[in-house]
Amino acid sequence: MQLNIVEDVFKFKQVFRIAHGARTEARVVKVTLSQDGFIGQGECVPYPRYGESPQSVMAQIEAVRGQIEAGVSIDGAQSLLPHGAARNALDCALWDLKAKQEGARVWELAGLPTPQPVLSAITIVIDELDKMVASALSYKDFPLLKIKIGSEGDIASVVEIAKVRNDASLIIDANEALDINGLHRLLNACDGLNIALIEQPLKASDDEELRNIKSPFVICADEAFHTSADIERLASKYDAVNVKIDKTGGFTEGLKSIKMAKAAGLKTMMGCMVGTSLVTAPAQILANMTEWVDLDGPLLLAEDREFPLENNGAFLSPPDRKLWG
Repeated sequence: MQLNIVEDVFKFKQVFRIAHGARTEARVVKVTLSQDGFIGQGECVPYPRYGESPQSVMAQIEAVRGQIEAGVSIDGAQSLLPHGAARNALDCALWDLKAKQEGARVWELAGLPTPQPVLSAITIVIDELDKMVASALSYKDFPLLKIKIGSEGDIASVVEIAKVRNDASLIIDANEALDINGLHRLLNACDGLNIALIEQPLKASDDEELRNIKSPFVICADEAFHTSADIERLASKYDAVNVKIDKTGGFTEGLKSIKMAKAAGLKTMMGCMVGTSLVTAPAQILANMTEWVDLDGPLLLAEDREFPLENNGAFLSPPDRKLWG
């Protein structure tokens, strides 16, 4: 087996501003595996919040090049690298390679039903109130909007967007920006609004306070949730978990995490870092198992991979085999 690792850069259509900072481009790492004339590909989006960079991720993979090129299996890759972006790229490349070699689709190999198009949210990034409202109005074909907030001051944007888009359900994503008092004010302001869920309102390190919160809305863990090992600890504090394959470390653990979350009585959301259709393709398949979907990464880019995922408004289609799986 031959391994190739490259970093690629894709520009955003607009500045992507959330509570953790602002970006204008997606820096991704692509892994290609070649064996006996077959080629498998996987991509990841290193995330600084978790101490990752393209350089650190590439170094992680490079450090185990020998084991990979000796012919590591999908199961073997789970212990070869820790959960995170590096293992995601490797795991997805291994699944893609196996599908090509066996002339099957990944969902068939995983024992899953044929995936269907899924309804994805579209993200409204942090900006001035009038610009956030205008953005929400521009996405008239999206009945599920994800609104980023970075402080209590952004609660007003949520309320205004709810007024002008009363046809849409709203996901409020605070990315750990609120304290417990801010969360109470958010809940009061959202009374009567069509809120689908509130994502990671408190810092992951402060989420013990959620045990005493009585929320009429679903509270979803994002930064607090990484893999299935977190589920038992989080089940008494959250109502749902946001599964992202860059956090779980690939399709394999993503699938396991969804199954275990459901078994624990938690609802699930399929999310993504902002990357291309290549990193989103495995997530689209898993998204067929979740209650909510936020896979708008490719839609926020000015350019994408060859053979991108097709979308009809808010509905994102499964990948063509030329892309992945």
